[in-house]
Amino acid sequence: MIELEGVPELVDPVMVAAFEGWNDAGDAASTAVAHLDGEWKGEVFAALDAEDYYDFQVNRPTVWLDGGVRKITWPTTRLSVVRVGGEKPRDLVLVRGIEPSMRWRSFCNELLGFAHELGVELVVILGALLGDTPHTRPVPVSGVTSDPDLARTMDLEETKYEGPTGIVGILQEACTHAGVPAVSLWAAVPHYVSQPPNPKATLALLNRLEDLIDLRIPLGELPEDARAWQVGVDQLAAEDSEVAEYVQTLEEARDTAELPEASGEAIAREFERYLRRRDGSGPAAAPGGHATESGDLPGTYLRDTPGGRTRPPKPQRPGPADAADTGTGAGTADSPDPDAPGSSGSPGSEDSPED
Repeated sequence: MIELEGVPELVDPVMVAAFEGWNDAGDAASTAVAHLDGEWKGEVFAALDAEDYYDFQVNRPTVWLDGGVRKITWPTTRLSVVRVGGEKPRDLVLVRGIEPSMRWRSFCNELLGFAHELGVELVVILGALLGDTPHTRPVPVSGVTSDPDLARTMDLEETKYEGPTGIVGILQEACTHAGVPAVSLWAAVPHYVSQPPNPKATLALLNRLEDLIDLRIPLGELPEDARAWQVGVDQLAAEDSEVAEYVQTLEEARDTAELPEASGEAIAREFERYLRRRDGSGPAAAPGGHATESGDLPGTYLRDTPGGRTRPPKPQRPGPADAADTGTGAGTADSPDPDAPGSSGSPGSEDSPED
């Protein structure tokens, strides 16, 4: 462990973590933490020793030039602090790195040591999984916890999953056993357009995080990027009749599955959230626009993202043979745990990840 001096005394700190790899479809979760770090200018105060947790043949170091001097960046996990002012000041401890290759229990114990030393009151772990969700609909974001009291007080799902898991599931359980309240937020990324980045899924995670910790998050250009991403995928899907037909099938299945959710209570809850953000009595829309909790986008200015677009692969119909990974290393939605490998199953299954 490499510690840097000068960590200030924190105000009601919340630890927000995300890890590249299997738990990060479309890079949505790691990009969300990177966005927080960039918007609030986080200061790195610690980094875990790379040799303790990473296989360098799997996650290779990189060489770069700094004023003609060759330097090496090692794959690791870094911790930074961001100071959030305003009427309700609250500091964030941001954890961003790569899913470790080994010694997961020691890895989690180190992170929990920092959480204890800094007085962290809540740990929120962000993840993203591949699912049978159409890109044209709001991004489903599910919140799960192992703590039944936390599930009740924060309106979350209590996980009942049994089976293989990733570092997100391991860290959440480690927090539970250590008596640290922990929540996992999972965004479902369309499996047929899984290439990173996915700004729409990142935006959905940030909105759910904003509601969870009652903190206004500046979004910058992210809503415009998310809108441009959707427009680009719309155009690419329209060029292929097979893809367009498949997307329509997912839309119909999603709409049918969500009909029971359109209850008077659910509509009232969403309307109250809208009013809070509009009148400023709750987490408000930051400059640059805002999405709904689920990542649906407002009718704001559209712009194309630089670098061009990549054609989404033709999707295969869901079936038993679809158990193979799609190439992003992310968990799939139809598994009982989003961390667990499995097939992409019936549309709508990604709404209830269990870990």
